[in-house]
Amino acid sequence: MVMKYKKIGQIAKLMSGFKLKAGIRRQLVFMLLAVSLACMFTLMALSYNSGKENLSERILNQLTSLRSARAAQVTAYFDGLRTQIETLSEDWMVINAMRDFKAAYKKIEKIPMPSYWDRKLEQYYNEEIIAYMPKNPEGKPLIDIAIPTQSGNRYLQYHYLANNPNNYNTHYFTRDPGDDSEYTKAHARYHPLFREIQERFDYADIILVDAETNTTIYSYAKQIDFAVDLTTGSFKDTNLAEAVNDAIQGKAKNYSKIVDFKQYPAAFGAPTTFIAAPIFDKSELIGVLVLQIYDTDLNKIMTGNKNWEKDGLGKTGQTYLVGQDSTMRSLSRFLIEDPKKFLENLKSADVEEKTTNAIEKYQTTIILLKIDSEAASNGLSGKTDTQILTDSRNIKVLSSYSPLEVGGLGWAIVAEIDLAEAYKPVREFTRFVLLWGVILAVIVTIVAVVISGVFIKPIQKIIASAQKISSGDINALVDISSPDEFGELAESFNTMVQSLQTQTKMIEQKNRENEELLLSVFPASVTERLKNKDEIIADHLDNVTILFADIIGFGKLYQSMTVEEVLSAINDLIGLFDSILPAYEVDKIKTIGDNYIAAVGITTSNPNPSQRAISFAMEMRNIIRQFNRDRGLHLDICIGINSGDVFAGIVGRRKLTYDVWGKTVSIASAILLAAEKIPGSILVSKTVYESLADLYQFEPIEDDDFRGNLWILKGTKD
Repeated sequence: MVMKYKKIGQIAKLMSGFKLKAGIRRQLVFMLLAVSLACMFTLMALSYNSGKENLSERILNQLTSLRSARAAQVTAYFDGLRTQIETLSEDWMVINAMRDFKAAYKKIEKIPMPSYWDRKLEQYYNEEIIAYMPKNPEGKPLIDIAIPTQSGNRYLQYHYLANNPNNYNTHYFTRDPGDDSEYTKAHARYHPLFREIQERFDYADIILVDAETNTTIYSYAKQIDFAVDLTTGSFKDTNLAEAVNDAIQGKAKNYSKIVDFKQYPAAFGAPTTFIAAPIFDKSELIGVLVLQIYDTDLNKIMTGNKNWEKDGLGKTGQTYLVGQDSTMRSLSRFLIEDPKKFLENLKSADVEEKTTNAIEKYQTTIILLKIDSEAASNGLSGKTDTQILTDSRNIKVLSSYSPLEVGGLGWAIVAEIDLAEAYKPVREFTRFVLLWGVILAVIVTIVAVVISGVFIKPIQKIIASAQKISSGDINALVDISSPDEFGELAESFNTMVQSLQTQTKMIEQKNRENEELLLSVFPASVTERLKNKDEIIADHLDNVTILFADIIGFGKLYQSMTVEEVLSAINDLIGLFDSILPAYEVDKIKTIGDNYIAAVGITTSNPNPSQRAISFAMEMRNIIRQFNRDRGLHLDICIGINSGDVFAGIVGRRKLTYDVWGKTVSIASAILLAAEKIPGSILVSKTVYESLADLYQFEPIEDDDFRGNLWILKGTKD
């Protein structure tokens, strides 16, 4: 080989005096530019179209996922409230309090009411309540407020409201007004307990209502809805009265009723909502427990705790709720961020002055701002979609909407963002591609000129190539095809290089075979770490979906087939499963007999691993059915899927095994046991169901081990 190098050098020196014609360089430049620019712009066009489609799809999916996530959070929030009130209504403290307050109230009714108490109560209403009620242009209160007529109610309102040393919003500080009545004794016992409940769960108010008289005989907040008859007077048409009536008419334990937002007298007309549940003393209905709910937690959910940009909503996007009357049931983002500008925009949009005044007074858009948009209308009519629509501002928006059934309220949820901002990444991508197209065109032109100059001196190139080979670069072939001495020299040189390449390729082929063997056993990322000789390979991974599958019927094959034939069938079927792993970005963990274990999200990050796992499971089921038709067999499959955090790593010192473990894996295995009772089924956990309920049809499965947290896949939604 050294002699060959010397021969090349001698020939190079002999040929150093030759020069190529100037026309060849020009032709070479044009050829390189034509080929390079054609390929480059073709690839750029293909990449641009693919990138634009992927960006658009990602934007749509992101908005849809956000809307689905918000809907699930709102549903969970109200489910939590129902659980709380139904639990409290069965608590013995609440039952005893209801019983004691009822008995004490009956005694209060018999106590005579001095005339100066009535005068002070009237003065309190005029100066502290009616004076602060919102008024119409004529100066009259928009909400009629009247002093209770029942003597017991006037007695309680005098002592706990009119004669209360604290202001209206802190009346609850009074535990004992000093009248030494049986009611006050009961109040002194139970009020601190109810205060602990209020502070723990942050309710606006806790109210006890006598089921016989529909009278609010206890209120934590001690506002003007305390000690009132809900069948007459100022509160008979309120949503508090509606909640109480529904709870009484329900006449059943473990029942609760949520009522929609409505302007409420005790809150001076501010939007308020309630949830009520009946109180039973054994089998006797004795009262109703009512919780007045702040809208704070609901608004935190809908605003993402004011992290709009972090949630992908940019500067113009928001998620909001709409009621059956087409008015909002959550705060507008724009009122929160810039109230002054928001009100100015409403006025310029010809929104009624009384509406803007109410929004400014109460600092809320709940039941005040009407949403006249196609998205809200479609959501309220039961439709679910993500579209480009025109919003109530007459601006094009990307909108994702769906109905939201919460306690029979019939709301809709909308997630939307201005179209101009939503597609800003697409426009930026377009500018990026055009800019780099120009830059690459300039670079290719410069490179073509430089390369043409290099090829004018082929001898120097051959010497440089020989030097590269001597330093270990065996790919330094000489690209000269002219039918002269340069071509002969290049051919001799390239023959020597190719001989080296052949040997090197054989070595590289062996290395690739070894690497492929590792890749067939372990995921790619784990193989890389093994090659780097990492001593311990273990990871804690979140958002991973685990799939357990059991092939049913192989045991019966031994009755009609040999062991070798059964094993061959198993291997063929497992091979079919393995062949579709890359298409769904699924990692095979292992097979144990006729069990097949796989995971999504182990080696590659996936925004929705559960959807990949469901698609893979459905394809497994299709494969086994086709396998049965081709082989004349009667096999079946059952699959269990769960999603969550897992641990993954290499187990063993000499004989290595890649495995996953953790609670998520255990639950997936347990789901498989339940699935084995239903051949051909795909069962999923609650976590998987909640993330894919908008995309697939599921039905709940009754199973003692899972207690209603197990669903069976029925198919995709249209």
